[in-house]
Formats: sequence, C-alpha cells, structure tokens
Amino acid sequence: MLGGRADFARVAVLATVVALVSAACGGSGDTIDAFAPGSWPAVHGDARNSNSTGHTGLSDLSLEWSRPLGGTVVTPLSIASSGQMFVSTTTDAGCNVFSFDIESGRKQWCNRLGPSVATATPLVDSVANVYVGDDGGFSSYNDHGQLRWRTPTYGVPRSAQFLGDGSVLAITQLGQVNILDTQTGQSTVAIHDLISPPDFLDAPDTGFSPPETGLAECATGAADCPVAAAPAVDLEASNIYLVLWRPGAIAPQLVSLHYDADATPAVTERWSSDLLPAGVASSPVLSEDGNTVYVADVDGRLNAYNSSDGSSKWTFGAGFGASATPSVGADGFIVPAGGPGVRSISDDGDHASVRWSRDDIEQAGTPVQTADGTALVVTRRGDGLMLESLDANSGNTTSSTSLPGATGFTVGTSIGPDGQVITSTYLGEIFTYTD
Repeated sequence: MLGGRADFARVAVLATVVALVSAACGGSGDTIDAFAPGSWPAVHGDARNSNSTGHTGLSDLSLEWSRPLGGTVVTPLSIASSGQMFVSTTTDAGCNVFSFDIESGRKQWCNRLGPSVATATPLVDSVANVYVGDDGGFSSYNDHGQLRWRTPTYGVPRSAQFLGDGSVLAITQLGQVNILDTQTGQSTVAIHDLISPPDFLDAPDTGFSPPETGLAECATGAADCPVAAAPAVDLEASNIYLVLWRPGAIAPQLVSLHYDADATPAVTERWSSDLLPAGVASSPVLSEDGNTVYVADVDGRLNAYNSSDGSSKWTFGAGFGASATPSVGADGFIVPAGGPGVRSISDDGDHASVRWSRDDIEQAGTPVQTADGTALVVTRRGDGLMLESLDANSGNTTSSTSLPGATGFTVGTSIGPDGQVITSTYLGEIFTYTD
C-alpha cells in the first residue's frame, strides 16, 4: 500500500519543474511535480533525510532479484515513481552511473561521469530526470540517460535536494551553495559561499583548489571536508540544515540557512550551533514537525538541536557506533544506524530514552521505518547478511531473509513505489525484495 511522505504532504503546493520540450529531453512542455508519491527521490528518501517511508505492509519480504554492478557503492540508490532506479559506483572504466528497471533488474542506461560521482546519490524528479554532481560540475539527465545540461561548480556537489519552489540545491564539499533551475541548470540566485573562495584581487597568485580537494576526508567527517553530507530541507519554511567545518575551527557546527528567491541576498545564515562534540560524516535529519534536527557524530553520539535557534536539546550515548544517518519515523521514534546492536530511541523533549534494544544482532546498514511500525534493518549473521523486519514498537523480529552471497555491509536501503525494498552492498551488488 502506498502512503505519501509526511514532509511532502505538509507542502501546500508541490514544487514544479518545467519539462523540456526538446526531443532529447523527452518532455511535453507541461509543468510537473518535482516530488511524486511513492518515490525515493533523494539519498535518505525525502527532503528531511528521514530514512522513513509512508508505505505499509513490509513485514514479510522475499528476494525478487539481485545483480552485481562491477564496482563499489558508497551511497544509497534513488527510485523514481515509475520504478526506474539510479545508482552511482566506483569503476576503473566504463559506466559509473546506472539506471535499472525495478521489476526486472534490466539495465535501462548507463553513463560515464567523473570518478567522484560515486560519492553522490542521483536526485530524481517525478518524470525520472536525474540530477547528480561529479568533478567540478552538476549535471541533469533525462530518463533515457541523455544529458539535459551541465553547470560548473567549485568542488564536488554532494547528494542534492529539491527546494520548496522546485529549484535544485547542490552544495559542494568545499562549501559552495548552488541553487539551480531544473530546466536549464542556470543559477536562479547568486551563489552563496559558506567558505570564502580565493580572492584574486587580494592574492593574484592564489588558485582554486582541485575539485576533489578534501573529498576523501568526507567519509570520516574531517576538517578538510567542510561539508561532508547532504543537507536537510524544511520545504515549507525554506530552511536548510547542514554540518559545516569552518576554516581553523577545532570542530564542526550545525548551521541553518534560509532561502528566499525574492530577497537579496537570497541565501542567509539563520544560526550556527555551538561546536559539535565530534566530526560528522552523515546527514542531519529534520523531525516531521520541523522543530528538531538530529545529528549523529563519528564518536557514536546522537545529538538533538532546536531548529529555531540551534540550541542543544540533548545528547544521547557515546561510543556505541551509531555514526551514520539515523531513521526518524513520522511518530518521532529514532532508530540509529550502525553499532553492535539495534535500538529504538524516544525523543522526550529535554532528553532521550531507549524504548527497546536488541544486543543479539549487529547492524550492517542504514535502517528504514515504515508508516505501520516496521523497522527494516540489514544485520550481520556470521559472514553473511540478512534483511530483517522488526516490530518498531517492541524490536521483535517478524521476518528475515538472506542477502545470498553478500558480505561486508550495505550502504543504504531504499523503498520503491509499490513497496519494493532495495539495498546495495558496499562491494557493489543490488538486492531487491517484495512483500
């Protein structure tokens, strides 16, 4: 059964994107919604980065198909409402961005982009146009894999997001904020630099850093990567949340920006938090009501901040390994990602508490929560991997199925338009399950 994502439903008027009329782009010229019910358009499923879905009935899954990709995968795949899937990989030659049909697993197209495309999940709109960054540029392709446009950037745009007016938000690891028209790729407002680029008037001999500068450090949330992960967006309020490591600082900060296309400047900083306890390699997550931002740091803490002013609400745990982007359900319950066990956390306002804990299983991927109280978790059993459905209220296992031949860990779980559950291993194999 399908259910609309909560934060998309809060937007009174869905963002629109003008379809190209050229044959190469396969559009009709009519306006289309940027977001489509049932899709998994962004790296963590929605603008909030919630790793949750409005689908129900995903408690008894069986394997439909699997296929290798020929290269490692470090980010989750995205899925259009049509069922067209998109994933980026690391390969020495040949394609490194792929599109597959969700029913059959058949490849629909593939392209070769710069090597750093492997660090980004393609963003997809309701007609399966995709938007993805690589070495010094941000590009859009139509559903047939044909290039629509390419825009130069300073650095590598990380996994992108849509804004409430239908623009696409692409922030590079070097702190350049680009807001682009989805039809043309042109900047709709002036570029906003979170970190000042070289000033050639003051220092004529200063050069721009290579596009991939600091990109490798994004995986550990280190200082050389100022913006390590995808932002969270409040579509109604046009507020953006990201983790930023400023030059010379001893730790990063959670930063909130406000976007107003009619203002000058269009992007302004609302607030920045106190220094965070440790580096952050994962994306911040916005609660469904828009009042709280959750951040998991590399030391295993889960931190909660008021979205209005960046003040700290609480810090939970340390050293238990949950350093990836957590799943935050519509009911407000949180399932951290990573660590030796699986836990469900309750946000109690000024503190957090454990609802339940499973120390008998080991996480090996990012969890997803469904609208009817199921937590989908990839776990490690010996050398193998299992996809488990847990009762999100009790933590009890309701069903489990293997990832045949899979080892290591998965890089994220995505949900298809008809409730398909898709996960990919770091070593580069896709597994698709249905209920």
